Amino acid sequence: MARILIAEDEQDIRDLIDFTLTYAGHEVITARNGIEAIDMAQKNKPDLILMDVRMPKMNGYEACRELKAIEVVKDIPVVFLSANGQDTEIDQGMDAGAYSYIVKPFAPEDLTRQVKDILDQFA
Repeated sequence: MARILIAEDEQDIRDLIDFTLTYAGHEVITARNGIEAIDMAQKNKPDLILMDVRMPKMNGYEACRELKAIEVVKDIPVVFLSANGQDTEIDQGMDAGAYSYIVKPFAPEDLTRQVKDILDQFA
């Protein structure tokens, strides 16, 4: 399956996403903030990055902009995860270079389906 990087500062949410996607057959790499996400993306070249918007040290928007400026990872799709699904926040994420946006909370089976759909578009 795919290698997926999860950037999420909340341990419980990170663990749930990790478990869900690992159970679905994916290889999962985790980061706790935007700075770690940039580092892990360059080291591991994931097929997809799921990134929380609100994180310490560097938020998701900043991290996405940085990733899109790095040649070796710029084409990896970034999907934002956020509890705030307002249009202005979604627009801000898309302006930062995100491919898509998933609003929390989400059911594990919905996340698995959405991840599959996104990966299928890049296969």
